[in-house]
Amino acid sequence: MFKCMIIKIKSLILPTLICVFILCLLLFSKSNLAAAKSGLSLWANSVLPSLLPFFIATELLGYTNIVTVLGKALNKLMRPIFNVPGAGAFALMMGIISGYPVGAKIVSNLKEQKLCTNIEAERLLAFTNNSGPLFIVGTVGVGMFYDFSLGMILFGIHVLSTLTVGFLFRWWGKSKERKYRNSECISSPSTLSFSNLGEVLSKSIISSINTVLMIGGFVVLFSIIISMLSTSNVLHIIANFLKIFHIPNYLSMSFLAGFLEVTNGLFYITTLNVCSFKIKAMLCSFVLGFGGFSVLLQVLSISSKAKISIKPYFVGKILQACFAMFYTYLFIWTR
Repeated sequence: MFKCMIIKIKSLILPTLICVFILCLLLFSKSNLAAAKSGLSLWANSVLPSLLPFFIATELLGYTNIVTVLGKALNKLMRPIFNVPGAGAFALMMGIISGYPVGAKIVSNLKEQKLCTNIEAERLLAFTNNSGPLFIVGTVGVGMFYDFSLGMILFGIHVLSTLTVGFLFRWWGKSKERKYRNSECISSPSTLSFSNLGEVLSKSIISSINTVLMIGGFVVLFSIIISMLSTSNVLHIIANFLKIFHIPNYLSMSFLAGFLEVTNGLFYITTLNVCSFKIKAMLCSFVLGFGGFSVLLQVLSISSKAKISIKPYFVGKILQACFAMFYTYLFIWTR
C-alpha cells in the first residue's frame, strides 16, 4: 500500500510541475515575454551563427576517414592517459575549441559509428563537452570582467580541470568493461566522395539544424524559468533559507543562478559588489566548470539518442567545477 502511494506521488510530480509552469506563464506573462525575446535574441545572434558551422563541419568529418586516421595516430596518447580510443582526441579538441554541446554531439557520433564502446563513450562524455575559448575569453574575460588576461587564465584553468577529470575517469566502468573485453570497436568506413557530396551535405545540414533548434528551445525555456523564479522571489527565498547554514546570500544566489543557466549565473556573479575580484573569479570558474542545468539537459537530449548514460557527465561536471575553483585559488588567490 505504501509503495503504491509512493509510485502515485512520483507519477504526479512531473504533471504538477508542468501545471505550475503553465500557471506561472499566465501570471508572469509580461516578464516571461521579455525573457523569451531575450533568450531568442541570444540564440539567434550568438548561438546559431557560432555553433551551426561547427555542427555541419563535424557531421561532414564523420563521413570521412579523418577520425579513424586521427584515432590511429593518437591512440598511444589517449589510451594510457584517458583509457579511451584515439578517436576520442577529436571529441576532446573540438569540444574545447567550439564549446557546448559540440563535444557531446561528437561522442554520440563516435558511439553510433562504433568507434568506441559504450563505457568509453561515457568516459569521453564526462570531460569532452566544455565551454569554448570564445565564450570564456570574449564574453566572460573581456565582456564581464573587462580583463583579457583573466579570460585567458580562466580558459587555461578550464582546460586543465577538464584534463584532470578525464584522467580520473580512466577508471570509470572498469568492472563492466572486463565483461565485454572481447567486443572490438569497428572503424567506420569513409563514405564521403564527390559523387555523394550533395546528399551527405544535405544530411549534415538537416541534422545540425535540428540540434541547433533544440539548443535554442532550451535557451528560451531557461530564460523564462529564471525570469519566473526571479519575479516570484523564489531564488531569494531559497537564498534566505540557506542563511541557516551560514551561507552568505550572495554566494547562494550565485550558485543557484549558475546551476540553472551558465550565462545568467556568470552575469550575476560579475555584478556583485559585496565580494572581491578573486572570489568572483573563483565563483565564475566553478560555474564555467559545471555548465548549468540547461546544458545538462541539452547533453541528455543528445546522449539519450545514442543510449549513453548521463550519470558520468553529471559526476564529471561536478568534479570539474570543484577542480576549476581549486586551480583558480592556486593561480589567482596567491597572486
